[in-house]
Amino acid sequence: MTGASGFIGGAVATALAEEHHEVVGFGRRPHGWSHPHARYRVWDLDTGPLRADRDFEAVVHCAALADDWAALAAALRANRDGTRTVVRSFPGARIVHLSTSSVYDAFVPNIGVPESAAPVRRFLSTYAESKTYAEFELAGADAVILRPHAVYGPGDTTLLPRLIAGVRRGRLVLPEGAEVRHSLTHIDNLVLAVRRALDPSTPRGTYNIADDSPVVLAAVLREVFERRRMRARIASIPYRSAFALAASLEMGARIRRRRPALTRYAVSQVGMERTLDLTAARTRLGYHPTPTTLEGAEHW
Repeated sequence: MTGASGFIGGAVATALAEEHHEVVGFGRRPHGWSHPHARYRVWDLDTGPLRADRDFEAVVHCAALADDWAALAAALRANRDGTRTVVRSFPGARIVHLSTSSVYDAFVPNIGVPESAAPVRRFLSTYAESKTYAEFELAGADAVILRPHAVYGPGDTTLLPRLIAGVRRGRLVLPEGAEVRHSLTHIDNLVLAVRRALDPSTPRGTYNIADDSPVVLAAVLREVFERRRMRARIASIPYRSAFALAASLEMGARIRRRRPALTRYAVSQVGMERTLDLTAARTRLGYHPTPTTLEGAEHW
């Protein structure tokens, strides 16, 4: 398991170890993940392929630079070249690659988008571009590519925490008020998809992964506020206005060589429908996800 020290990688590695699989977690940080019935090794993919301890039946590749404002060279080095390093390190192993729905066209709504809608030729972030090229590195390998959208759940450090951090004076301003449908992915459903992908009888290929049915993002956020007893309301800004503001902030950030407070990618991910067609995962992967749930969100 690469990226075991992160939210998704750690959750998947822990779930597999608790099922008594022989798991070795890899990460860049010392002591980045632990389990009483598993091992952890420090491995920075930038250093190149492993030279030892690489006799594995399967590899779940989760390590990635998930930063939409990263320099393209850095994103490609981490995501494209890192995937190439994994493929070279484990010849003959089944590779379950954690990709992303960000590989789809971010300039337009994704409405029940199928896997065939990617690759695309235009990108709103270096993250999306580098993850697209990472998928190319798996050509010819015994690989299953999973494309989840908006992974959330216990241990989440990205999706809901960032949105909640945007609350100012009891108000969260979002494009279109986030009154758009999204296919969210609970971490337990993603773990389920990884389990199915690890089965050698599962057909190789690319699969969208998400909860059972789409939800309205604003409704999810309001439930989070309620569960956390936050006095916050969602305010709306027109999508075009938010996108133009983000473009202006990005321009200024480039001049000042700093991170913008808002990016066009972030606006596109919140203010447009992002729903996935799960037909391939259901029929070929044997994936049967549960509905979106925020049970326990007050403690996340």
